[in-house]
Amino acid sequence: MSEINKEKSAQEQENAWVSLGKDLMSVVAVVIIFMVLSKLAFGLWTPMVAVESGSMEPHMQIGDIIFIKSIDRSNITTYEEGKNTGYKSFENYGDVILYRQYGEEGVTPIIHRAMYRVEAGEPMWEGGPPAPYSGYITKGDNAVTNSHYDQEGQISYNMPVKDEWIIGTAKYRIPYLGYVRLLFS
Repeated sequence: MSEINKEKSAQEQENAWVSLGKDLMSVVAVVIIFMVLSKLAFGLWTPMVAVESGSMEPHMQIGDIIFIKSIDRSNITTYEEGKNTGYKSFENYGDVILYRQYGEEGVTPIIHRAMYRVEAGEPMWEGGPPAPYSGYITKGDNAVTNSHYDQEGQISYNMPVKDEWIIGTAKYRIPYLGYVRLLFS
């Protein structure tokens, strides 16, 4: 191989690394811009969650991406309030909230509808036990798999959802895009 060909080959190899570096920097820049815009628009650095179960069907499907607005920028309208005012979110009355089960970090958050709010000492549902503190009674929209409130079953047994457990309210849905995220979990 001649000296010119060796030099040309070395330059092409160097250019490939430079090109790869530029591409990676571009991707990082786009991600940072997206995160900043997300923080400005939704109040969260990562305002999206992938739906992992069918508990919110037919209004949210497994594999949907849901955009969440920070609780700091949201007022929760419950199902009961929505029914009285006509306010709907995801084709039903009231807001869908994203919350940390029992307030625990590191567990998959729950995305269900806020049905109504109870105060400490009030029955959590008709004939139910008194609420140990104030909070929301929640339920998935799927009538087949969610015939009871979350607080009657395993999701948040006998514990209303405290305000500080709530991450935000669901605002927008993009079908199928969440399957990419679900492949990695």
